[in-house]
Amino acid sequence: MQTENKVVELDVRIIPPRDKHARIFETFDSLKSGEVLLIINDHDPMPLRYQFEFERKDKYGWKYLEQGPEVWKVEIAKL
Repeated sequence: MQTENKVVELDVRIIPPRDKHARIFETFDSLKSGEVLLIINDHDPMPLRYQFEFERKDKYGWKYLEQGPEVWKVEIAKL
């Protein structure tokens, strides 16, 4: 029997822009391997993905669940 991995939801639309990436990385870093951070945003978080690729290469998985135009949802799995 397979158990579901823990998912932590973070709505970044309510976080001040200057604090968004720091909060996302802080939350991601607190996860255990196999857990997932689900972010909800009002735009495509592609710059965040570039930052993940630079700072956490081979330590995350990225999956779009919803791609706008008003709401973007991305699962970022901790590998």
